[in-house]
Amino acid sequence: MPIYEKNWIAFMNINFNKKTLDIILRVGVFGTFLGHGVFALGVKTSWIPFLTVLGFTTDAAIEFMPIIGVLDIIVAILALIKPMRVVFLYAFIWALLTSLIRPIVGFPIWDFVERSSNWVVPLAILYLRGFPKTLKELFK
Repeated sequence: MPIYEKNWIAFMNINFNKKTLDIILRVGVFGTFLGHGVFALGVKTSWIPFLTVLGFTTDAAIEFMPIIGVLDIIVAILALIKPMRVVFLYAFIWALLTSLIRPIVGFPIWDFVERSSNWVVPLAILYLRGFPKTLKELFK
């Protein structure tokens, strides 16, 4: 067997440390939500249609976007310092919905596909930690 095949087989058999993987994924959620939060705080004009398609007026969307930005930044910080399941459940749902809104407003489906990591990463964290079965587990 060639050396590269042996190395690949060895790599695939690595027992990944769940804690390390959890931290790596939490950094991913942090980056996604911090970046989007900063854009929303600055009222990224290309995002206004995402709210107007839901019935917001343009003025209301402009006023509401900084609130979304603050929430996104809170999620980013909590993902690192207080990683409760509720944070990742919210991150998963919010990222999925904001990805799905793009084709609804007329962007190509690829805009949704491109953003799959935004919602898959918090979903992976929920999977690793175990999906909450009770309200109490949501806040663990």
